[in-house]
Order: sequence, then C-alpha cells, then structure tokens
Amino acid sequence: MGKNITLKASDGHEFTAYRADPAGAPKGSMIVIQEIFGVNDHIRSVCDRVAANGYIAVAPALQDRAQKGFEVGYAPPDVEKGREIRGKVKNEDSLKDLRATFDYLKAQNAGKIGTVGYCWGGSLAWLAATEIDGLAVAISYYGGEVANNTDKTAKCPVMFHFGAKDMSIPMDKVEVVKQKLGATHPVYVYDEAGHGFSCDARGSFHPASHELALKRTQEFAAKHMA
Repeated sequence: MGKNITLKASDGHEFTAYRADPAGAPKGSMIVIQEIFGVNDHIRSVCDRVAANGYIAVAPALQDRAQKGFEVGYAPPDVEKGREIRGKVKNEDSLKDLRATFDYLKAQNAGKIGTVGYCWGGSLAWLAATEIDGLAVAISYYGGEVANNTDKTAKCPVMFHFGAKDMSIPMDKVEVVKQKLGATHPVYVYDEAGHGFSCDARGSFHPASHELALKRTQEFAAKHMA
C-alpha cells in the first residue's frame, strides 16, 4: 500500500501524487505516468508492482491542473470524461509536473530515476526523455503523440511498446516511430494487442502481450538503472 503526497511545480502549481515504496533498500526510482483516466486504481496498482520490483514509484496526478482528484474507470462515459479533462491540460504543463516529480525523487538519494508511461503517459514518457536532464531510462506504452514528435532527441535510452490492433494509433504512425527512432531505441509491436493491452482493468487487456512487454520493460530498466 502506498500513500498520497503533495508536490509543487516550478510555476507554483500544487498537485497530488501516489507514492509506493519497496520493502527493502530501493534499486532506484520510477515516475509512473498516468493514462487519461487519472491516478486511478490501475495506476496505483502499477506503482505497487514497480515498488514490489524494488523501486520507489511515484505517479503524479497530471489532471489536477484541470480537476483536482480526477480519476475514473474505463467505461465509455469514463473515456469521454477522461478525454475532456485531458484536453484541458497542456503537455508543457505536464512536463513541469514531471520535472517536479523528478526533482522530488532526486532529493530522496535513492539511485537513478526512470519513467514509464501509458497512453497519454506513453507520449509524455517520450517527451520527458527529450526534455528532462538526468533521466536514466524511459519506457513508452502506446503513446499516440510519439509519431508527431520524432524530430526530438532523447537524452536517455527509450523503449516503445505498441499494439498492432490499436484502433487509436494507426500502424502508419507506428512505422514513423520505427523509421525515425527505431535505429536508436527498441520499438516493439505486439501482433494480437490493441490499445491499452497492458491494463488489466480494460477489455483490451492482452495477458500474453502484457507479460512479454513487462519482461522487456523490467530488463531494460534494470540494465540502465543498475
């Protein structure tokens, strides 16, 4: 079980975050970046899993900039509401919150700091890798905005995961990511997976793809955060 903390960005904005800690000495820290559904039960469970793997995990509530404490599930009305609230938050402001989270973790003196993000968070994981100095690694799951930002250069190793059956991210967009970034960063496409395939609270959850992606993610993080 984790706890809620309060952080402050460079522009004075205060936001909540969920923090989970490992049982023993941490191997490092991970910023877990939410989907459009807020820091909900699923994202908290991701943090708990990251902590069980030996890392301090912190998930900043990025939608606090639009609606404090926002979190929903995955039913169609939730998707609509999530998109509405996400639409009120600028990526540049989210990056301020991610920088504040990075600075908070750096002050813990608990080793290297990485990030993993899902959906909107997958896009932000890539942007964080290009903007935040000092990140050791970034892992992006089905980030729909990555293809539009391949002109940027990452400051740390990045891994990408996409589903071949993702109706939200056309394969031509994934091909752009492969062509522009694949020579430097691993890009994995899961043939039977759709959008949100790593979220066990969604109907699109694909256990086999999730397990393979998780294995790759954990090995990649361990390699670059050792």
